[in-house]
Amino acid sequence: MDNEDIVLETRFVGDIKGHFLVPEYQRGYRWEKSEVGRLLEDVYEANGANYCLQPIVVKKNGDIYELIDGQQRLTTIYLIYRYLQTEMPKLKLNFTLSYETREQSEEFLCSLDDSKQEDNIDFWFMAQAYKTIREWFEDKEKNHNLPQDILAFKIAEWFKEKVKVIWYEVGQSEDAIGLFTRLNIGKIPLTSSELVKSIFLSKNAKLKSAEFEKNTDALDAKAKETIIKEKQEEIALQWDNIEKELHNDSLWFFLTNNKTEQYQTRIDLILDLIAEKPANNREKYFTFFYFDNKNQESLEDVWREIQQTFLMLKGWYENHTMYHKVGYLIASESNTLQEIYNASKNKTKREFDEELDRLIKKSVELDRNYSELSYEKPADYDKMKRLLLLFNVESVRRIDGQSARFPFDKYKFGDDGKVVWSLEHIHAQHSEGMQKQELWKEWLKLHIPSVKAVSKDSTDLISRMETAINNNKLERWEFEELQQEAVALLSDKGNTEYLHSIANMALLSTGDNAALSNSVFDVKRNEIIKMDKEGRYIPFCTKMVFLKYYTKSDEQNVWFWGYQDRKAYIEAINEVLATNPKYIEPIILEKEEN
Repeated sequence: MDNEDIVLETRFVGDIKGHFLVPEYQRGYRWEKSEVGRLLEDVYEANGANYCLQPIVVKKNGDIYELIDGQQRLTTIYLIYRYLQTEMPKLKLNFTLSYETREQSEEFLCSLDDSKQEDNIDFWFMAQAYKTIREWFEDKEKNHNLPQDILAFKIAEWFKEKVKVIWYEVGQSEDAIGLFTRLNIGKIPLTSSELVKSIFLSKNAKLKSAEFEKNTDALDAKAKETIIKEKQEEIALQWDNIEKELHNDSLWFFLTNNKTEQYQTRIDLILDLIAEKPANNREKYFTFFYFDNKNQESLEDVWREIQQTFLMLKGWYENHTMYHKVGYLIASESNTLQEIYNASKNKTKREFDEELDRLIKKSVELDRNYSELSYEKPADYDKMKRLLLLFNVESVRRIDGQSARFPFDKYKFGDDGKVVWSLEHIHAQHSEGMQKQELWKEWLKLHIPSVKAVSKDSTDLISRMETAINNNKLERWEFEELQQEAVALLSDKGNTEYLHSIANMALLSTGDNAALSNSVFDVKRNEIIKMDKEGRYIPFCTKMVFLKYYTKSDEQNVWFWGYQDRKAYIEAINEVLATNPKYIEPIILEKEEN
């Protein structure tokens, strides 16, 4: 698409003029009652506020506009005007419609003769749309006490002064059929970013600033146009470079938790940020309207803001400390990128860093000691998960040399885009969610190697486990009896009050494998080692837990997750999260009684 030949602007509905030809490659008019009613309701609910309809894409051929996209919308507007004329006979309709392969449609639009609506499918849809418009006005009079003539006057005034369309006019060299095809099969829909880009690159772009006029005062018009064209080419190149850089998933998933399907182009994220588009706003062209309203400013200044915003985000990404602090806040869903972006405004680097620390501390703020959090309490689950995520991120951030970085892209979507990290027991002693014998047998298979490793006197137990696995029908009581024996053998002696506390929790990805999720420490350790050998991503602290990194060597028992392990784990959390900066209050793990 040759952007130099594009005219892009918002135009009042009342200012739409000329003759529009619907070419043969388009289907006929097909809007139904719901779509016609929605357009009317949107205008009505705006209640005289500025409102903008979606794009009308045209190509001018002499005195005729070839209507590439927006036929349904423009035909509906035409039918609304036809109804308005029944209440306001002097109202002028400044545009007409004709159809390249349906010549009688233009005549039917002019007459709206009900007796002919059955002649072809196009007539029928047009007649039904007009009927919907008439009934809509009648309903407003009957149920809202709003006389039709008064409402018609309001709609006409709003069309003239408040309601706009996005006018997208392409140049003579544009392949209209190709553009229509691409728009309608969704390959390059007119997203906000495509339209914003066209603002800068269209032939009516207002790139001339006061400084530009001053510096080029002595140049003729052609020389000025050459300079503007060169500037547009520079913007186009820089735009594409930003888009390319945002396709680095490490950068992209540092900035957002959403998969790319949310954006047709990734630069939309930057534009939405500047426009402060609310997360729950579903207006497709919200961001375009924001930049369109800035069209009266020097677009060179607007472009500079886009560049600087991207460079600021990239700067956060490249700064070791900022990367981890901002990344944690977004990944933990404590704050949105918009909130962090707004918080950074008018702050020095030091002030912003202090603000990030405040936000992080707030994200893990508790009304009690964090040792009291329990996996069994739904309200505590997310708090524990957030604490452990922060523990992982901060542990990586503090590694000497700053060469390691927490991989937010892998944490959010794994190596294959499917992983979901959950809060899991480091050592499990129950069989939660295991209702089928297939899972019971899988659990027994997973635990036989550990039973063999821990005890040479477990021949009888292993034999019974193997028999149970081969049984055609394994009863629940049989499984639970074997499970209790195996767990007792593979568990450190002591009380079980710690089982659902943070001292026995880690971020793990067991997927749908309930058997693994309910396994003892040694089984999970073997699975972690297997995952690591396969090159799969494992959160840093999770790996350290199962490698017994936090436990002193003289206090280690490789098969069990015991008191000394839990104590060392809590001390590590205290060291990372309760010192410089202090995000949480440290705790002491009390000695457990046998």
